[in-house]
Amino acid sequence: MRLHRNLCFAVVDGLMQIFNEGAYADKVVQQLLKRDKRWGSRDRAFVAETTYDIVRWKRLYAEIAEVKEPFDRDNIWRMFAVWATLKGIKLPDWKYFDQTPTRKIKGRFDELSRTRKFKESIPDWIDAIGVQELGEAVWTKEIAALNEQADVILRVNTLKTTKEKLQAELFDINIETEFIKGYPEALKLKERANVFTTEAFKNGLFEVQDASSQLVADYLDVQPGMRVVDTCAGAGGKTLHLASIMQNKGQIIAMDIYANKLHELKRRAKRNGAHNIDTRHIDSSKVIKKLYDKADRVLIDAPCSGLGVLRRNPDAKWKLEPQFLDRIRATQQEILQKYSRMVKSGGQLVYATCSVLPSENQQQVDTFLTSEAGKDFTFVKDEKVLAHQSGFDGFYMALLKRK
Repeated sequence: MRLHRNLCFAVVDGLMQIFNEGAYADKVVQQLLKRDKRWGSRDRAFVAETTYDIVRWKRLYAEIAEVKEPFDRDNIWRMFAVWATLKGIKLPDWKYFDQTPTRKIKGRFDELSRTRKFKESIPDWIDAIGVQELGEAVWTKEIAALNEQADVILRVNTLKTTKEKLQAELFDINIETEFIKGYPEALKLKERANVFTTEAFKNGLFEVQDASSQLVADYLDVQPGMRVVDTCAGAGGKTLHLASIMQNKGQIIAMDIYANKLHELKRRAKRNGAHNIDTRHIDSSKVIKKLYDKADRVLIDAPCSGLGVLRRNPDAKWKLEPQFLDRIRATQQEILQKYSRMVKSGGQLVYATCSVLPSENQQQVDTFLTSEAGKDFTFVKDEKVLAHQSGFDGFYMALLKRK
């Protein structure tokens, strides 16, 4: 591979924003890809994948390059040189790569790879909590899996098409997909492609949604005609899945504390042809109280550390702090206590997170079930999805029934 100056500059500029200004990697990459209209798909893929790669391995590369935060441009170029050397890419004769110690880089990589926190490029505290909660053997496999690049998974919108028809339509534009056993509405791309520019996406035939995330709506066991509340709906990935399972019949109340996310959900619902969604902004406790004892099904896709989705959000591990984890666990329990009251007698509740930590998952459910609010509920089942076992995101879901 030959390195092109303008592409490398784009990557370095993006990394400066992500590492030094706290910008979100996905937003930065979106901006970078609009930088030059002459770039082809291969150029854009290089910018996106290289940026994410260096974000993912920041600690390891910084250690090898012997640079410390805050990084100046020279530091970032040194990290870029480490990335290129380890990928076996010949460094061009540019001033940024003067005196790059290629042999030393490979030696340092071998040496640091003996220590998990460097090998898997994670902060000490995340490594410690992973071992504490999952055990040494499981955590070692899990963090390695969470550092792999995520596959692109589509969820077929069954309100508009079938899996077979969508597969054929994408095949006609040279996007090859395959079915995934055990995931009835999923198609996995054989090679990465920008699916958002396709007519199939514009016409609402699919959404991009990881296979593990697709399990949650099914877990809720909804039927057409029910009243379902999605309490932390966000931009509505799971809301839209629920609408398709319910065949547009019944009512889905999608709630969130962020009004802008609900606006995005409305836009997506229109594209998906989902007509049974009613959005409600949680701007006071009244919004929740109005629904006490009214819902057949309640989904609590709770805010969490996001440790199960590091493959698609590698910058999250650098933004997370131990104090945040303590706060989010308190929030999770508070949400369970309040929102569970919307479930009517005989109704069901699913508590879900995209975390792999038991303290955010089964321990929260156990605490809830032994509380005053939880005494009306019985535990039905739960599922712990680990990335190293499934090949997809880490997730947790628990099904509870109101007596």
